[in-house]
Amino acid sequence: MRSSGNTRSRRRRSTVRLLVELTGEDHPKACTGRRLLRWGRVERAVHLGEGVRGPLVLDPYAPTPLSASDREAAELGGLLVVDCSWNRLSSRGAFPAEEGRFHRAGPHRRLPLLVAANPQHYGRIAQLNTAEAFCAALYVLGRSPEAQQVIAGFAGADEFLAINRIRLDRYRDAAGPKEVLEAERSLFGGT
Repeated sequence: MRSSGNTRSRRRRSTVRLLVELTGEDHPKACTGRRLLRWGRVERAVHLGEGVRGPLVLDPYAPTPLSASDREAAELGGLLVVDCSWNRLSSRGAFPAEEGRFHRAGPHRRLPLLVAANPQHYGRIAQLNTAEAFCAALYVLGRSPEAQQVIAGFAGADEFLAINRIRLDRYRDAAGPKEVLEAERSLFGGT
């Protein structure tokens, strides 16, 4: 019997749906989220209706790091990155709930610690741009070909993968959040 198309498949998706929410806080020419949209590598996030599985939200303030155990959630619901200004995040802490950032339905995970290679935040720990965030998330989820595709063409793309290769491999090989936290401590000396 054929599916009506309305039922969700339990099979593994061939690609993870990548969603971006633009806040408009960055200069449009420097905004990697806008470029990813323009290049057709991601979709603009829309508010989902009741009962719809939300995407896995990459949230820099989530206590739980992304790990291989999140693979199924990402394959079923996608990955959401909120493209916003790091200056605004660091000066005010997490956005208040009324602004809605990072308060989306779905599991919230932070990326494991990595070093940025983008021109704006080169060498800073955990201050990745949107393209680097998508790349890192896909890599950690065991989808390195997709990770390389999403970051291709950005300044510092090859360097991001090169300087973080050992970290990315360790995080990818970690079974769950506990092992990712242990890897972070090992790689960053107790950070």
